[in-house]
Amino acid sequence: MKRKYFGTDGIRGRVGEGKITPEFVMRLGWAAGRVLGNGKGSKVLIGKDTRISGYLFESALEAGLVAAGVDIHLLGPMPTPGIAYLTRTLHAQAGIVISASHNPHCDNGIKFFSSEGKKLPDEVELAIERELDKPMTTVESEHLGKAFRVSDAAGRYIEFCKSTIPWTMSFKGMKIVVDCAHGATYHIAPHVLRELGAEVVAIGAEPNGLNINAGVGSTHIGTIQKAVLEHQADLGIALDGDGDRLIMVDEEGDVLDGDDILYIIACSRLRRGVLDGGVVGTKMTNFGLEHALNQHGIDLVRTDVGDRYILERLQMERWSLGGEPSGHIICLDRTTTGDGVISALQVLAEVNKSGRSLHELRDGYQKYPQITLNVPLGSADAAELMKDQAVKDSVASVAEELADTGRVLLRPSGTEPLIRVTVEGRDSEQIMALAGRIAGLLESMVAGAPDSRQVASV
Repeated sequence: MKRKYFGTDGIRGRVGEGKITPEFVMRLGWAAGRVLGNGKGSKVLIGKDTRISGYLFESALEAGLVAAGVDIHLLGPMPTPGIAYLTRTLHAQAGIVISASHNPHCDNGIKFFSSEGKKLPDEVELAIERELDKPMTTVESEHLGKAFRVSDAAGRYIEFCKSTIPWTMSFKGMKIVVDCAHGATYHIAPHVLRELGAEVVAIGAEPNGLNINAGVGSTHIGTIQKAVLEHQADLGIALDGDGDRLIMVDEEGDVLDGDDILYIIACSRLRRGVLDGGVVGTKMTNFGLEHALNQHGIDLVRTDVGDRYILERLQMERWSLGGEPSGHIICLDRTTTGDGVISALQVLAEVNKSGRSLHELRDGYQKYPQITLNVPLGSADAAELMKDQAVKDSVASVAEELADTGRVLLRPSGTEPLIRVTVEGRDSEQIMALAGRIAGLLESMVAGAPDSRQVASV
């Protein structure tokens, strides 16, 4: 069934508009309490990132949940994966995250974890939506919920992160730059690394409510590249505002995205005989990664874009490792969701055990050139265009020309009226021409000017 309020990862938007208002969030808390609570004494955790509107929506959720008779345990600023972990270990009925991840401070959002620390199933989200459309009521006074503060939330999560690598391991002698994006990991990631013995240069670790993701973090990688080179560090770790994404920088200043990180972790586990099955990627996973993993005898399967789909496929295959180029890496044998700090520790552990640099650990993986052209739709319908036989024939022709040296993908944007045409292959000029062929056909079908296409990435 189509969701009315929830997107692929909770509810997100600009503060004060649409669904991101105190009135709606209070009703959302009430509806979630009705669905996720199990009567008097039920417990829901609330954590947030560092954006200033977190105070507003924390209070709104608290009011709604308490009105539904649910007790609230407030975690304060905590990374999204930390909230998932604490939801499990504190035996809560659910965990709620107030965050807009890598978005600027003017946005915010709400997402949920089940009692197992996993994203809510579709049927539970739909049940919450049904409650949202009902008039809000309040339980009798003697059944109202209470609010408590969890004072040791950060310490609990820090210890959990450290437990995901051997307790005997030390990073003494390593200099690491960590960029916390002025977000929820500002009081987590530097402490984890220092307690493991590393010399830490922390940047993006002074949140003021307005500077989250502003020129720092995994979406502004130039900042940490510069810092790694300036401090002559061994490597850099860049996180996003809520701590579930990871991008790394090696000692030469080169960027490692989610595909690079997946390759290193997968090969490390294969060498040590602890890789459970294959690796799950998405439609946007680079073809070069698939080729490199196959060379090692490791299967890669693809899902739709989004970590919830990666998790679903991992559970279906009973595998443990998956991720996407944006830096969402899921190590299911360590935790239940994408976790930037824990994923970084798996890579650091391999650097430590192998004695090789981060740059050297990428040997054997050659990223294929990729071009994405965005074709504006105007008033045309994306689904109808993509079903058109001429479009199908054009895509098939490109796929045949690439054969086993590349791939082609058409997908509608989830946020803009665009169709994205992505082509990967070994030859940059060839893929540009092939992507242009398909984009040109689409443009003629929507009566768009040839120069209206937008080059998204190369």
